Amino acid sequence: MKLLPVYNISQFKEQDTSKHLYCNRFKEHLRTHPFIEKPHRHDFHLLVIFTKGTGTHVVDFNSFEISAGSVFVLQPGQMHHWNLSKDIDGYILFHSKEFYNVHFQHKQINDYPFYFSTYNTPELILNSTETQKIASFFEMVLVEYSSQELFKEHATLNLLDLIYIELSRHYITPTQLQVKRSHSILRNFEVLLEQFYKHEKKPSFYASKLNITLKHLNRVCKETLQKTATIVITDRVILEAKRLLLNPELSVNEIANLLGFEDYSYFSRLFKQKTNQTPSGFRRLEY
Repeated sequence: MKLLPVYNISQFKEQDTSKHLYCNRFKEHLRTHPFIEKPHRHDFHLLVIFTKGTGTHVVDFNSFEISAGSVFVLQPGQMHHWNLSKDIDGYILFHSKEFYNVHFQHKQINDYPFYFSTYNTPELILNSTETQKIASFFEMVLVEYSSQELFKEHATLNLLDLIYIELSRHYITPTQLQVKRSHSILRNFEVLLEQFYKHEKKPSFYASKLNITLKHLNRVCKETLQKTATIVITDRVILEAKRLLLNPELSVNEIANLLGFEDYSYFSRLFKQKTNQTPSGFRRLEY
């Protein structure tokens, strides 16, 4: 069964460097890896800043316009592809979650607002001064990445952290997450959801796993995401359905089975309820 490709860092490396990091100027990256313009996923974190050119960036079926100053910060597993002008340029950087978390033991990569929840937008737009400043950090990472200097990895990690700090200062989370306890519950809920959404669709299952009441889980979801836990679960299922529908080798009935639906008609009704399209209609539109 052919699924949407999931790339790892080793597929982009052109030199003997850390298996946890890749950095390049965007124009050069696109020249040597043209396949990135087709829908795909990664198993690593991705950062890109555009300094020149235009285009569109589609992330999990949400389309964003690209211009100088556009920044995108993607989490592992997100589906995306680009449609870019010939003069496009900037910087692109990949790193594994472990690369960051092992070094910075007092904090985690998911502490940054754009990574905190899958509902947080991956887009950030900077003015020319901000773009120049943050692009200079990317250039320093690229210099370190291409060098054999002493403490190269330490320098790279600290520059990476500076990029995240600077981006966080300009990023406003759409959910305005405030309460740390709620942060922890929501994050753990999303982790569990990734593990079980294909087979467990009742919010009571996740509340039990989190050792909280269903009422408490719903309150956290409403306060932080303005959604009930049931809607959060359904949204994750529908997102995966959309991803799978991009594969013409899978029938709609097979997709329903993969997502844990024994009743194909129920899956079809749920999909239409959430998207205003049938699964087959969505597939025709995307192709």
